[in-house]
Amino acid sequence: MSSYQTSNLSLVFYGDDFTGSTDALEVLTAAGLKCALFLTSPTPELLAEMGGFDAIGIAGDSRALSNSEMDDVLPEIFQAIKRLSPSLVHYKVCSTFDSASTVGSIGHVIELAARTFGAKGIPIIAGNPALGRYCVFGNLYALSKTDHTVHRIDRHPIMRAHPITPMHEADLSIHIGQQKNLSISKIDIRQMEQNCDLPNLVKKLAGQHDAVLFDGTTEAHMTTAGRVLTELSSSDAPLFVVGSSGVEYGLTQHWRSAGLMEARKAQMEPLKSVEQVLVISGSASPLSQAQIDAAIDYGFVELEVDAAALIVDAPRSAAVRDVVTAAVSHLEKGRSVLIHTAKGPNDPRIEQMIEAMLLEGLLRDEARVQGGKKLAVELGRVVLEILKTYPLKRLVVSGGDTSSQVTKILAPDALVIKSEISPGAPLCQMHSNKPYLSKLEVALKGGQMGDRDYFIKTLRGA
Repeated sequence: MSSYQTSNLSLVFYGDDFTGSTDALEVLTAAGLKCALFLTSPTPELLAEMGGFDAIGIAGDSRALSNSEMDDVLPEIFQAIKRLSPSLVHYKVCSTFDSASTVGSIGHVIELAARTFGAKGIPIIAGNPALGRYCVFGNLYALSKTDHTVHRIDRHPIMRAHPITPMHEADLSIHIGQQKNLSISKIDIRQMEQNCDLPNLVKKLAGQHDAVLFDGTTEAHMTTAGRVLTELSSSDAPLFVVGSSGVEYGLTQHWRSAGLMEARKAQMEPLKSVEQVLVISGSASPLSQAQIDAAIDYGFVELEVDAAALIVDAPRSAAVRDVVTAAVSHLEKGRSVLIHTAKGPNDPRIEQMIEAMLLEGLLRDEARVQGGKKLAVELGRVVLEILKTYPLKRLVVSGGDTSSQVTKILAPDALVIKSEISPGAPLCQMHSNKPYLSKLEVALKGGQMGDRDYFIKTLRGA
């Protein structure tokens, strides 16, 4: 950066899952900013020791947390971010905004942020046209990669049937507002087009509402949103904003157009081919099913995992050992391996996992949520044991919660973007002193991200 906050961090984002965190990091890296993704809040001393950054991210898993679990985690993280004195603090959510009042509640986050940062009228940036996400009069629309059609989010073939947080309301002011009885105003598409005095309008609305939702359908709208956020962040206190990586797109587009950021070349390499990859898929989306089928047709070795066996206490260690042994055997023969726990939303293993959790006395919704968490953790154990046994170069993890838990269990010191694969799902380089992680490349993708040949591209390169 040049004239824009040269002495402090311009932006710190917290990602509510790891796939979303690498998405935001990719946008910043592509803009030429020096940035890195951490698993815990870095100290100012560590950042200075590493040479200074324009922006940093902290990867979390709050998208899968209850409100009480958020209360245990987020206030401490928000305080640590506040001590770093950034100009902007971005709570990075999935571009589909899928959340619920009891799981991954964005409304609860807004309440927590209001306490920590003294924030009022928190901006919510809803559009992200770079990823096929459009917000009009508060209603969110999203491109589906399964039928290549834009759907209203409550009619989206994947998001309306999300196993944990299905989207049944398209108006985000209602969807988020109902999570904590919040008052949410809107900057609609007409106001974005008129490009009126939006910063003062937001300030006025902030005195009457808990949050202000921004429409957006074009790159120009995102640039306008970036301008408004930049102007609102000129005070001493950090500006807290909620949104997808549309926040990063908007900010970097505005900073470039306004001459607030030096022209830099993105520090990314072309996506190179490798001899083999290991893919772990915990996603049940139809798109993930298509990606799995394409990879198997291409020659990946398929290992179907019994999800129920993996999470039940008695046979769990044996189930992990069996998957690890099979995977390592194929990897040692030079093959690419794809381990999955579901092929699409109707895979019977999903219901078998829920039934296994019901036997522990949980209600059905709790069984689905807690079973998904336990399964993601066990997949993390599988990956860790494979890496300790076999020196792998490239790992791919599919599924938001799965990516979060696998990365937490591997526990690298930091991630940086290495190459682009598909928008929102880049290839990263792990930084770690652990020998089995020191040179590991990893791609983390949500269930709705990437094209049908995504897994194949991670093997054969661009």
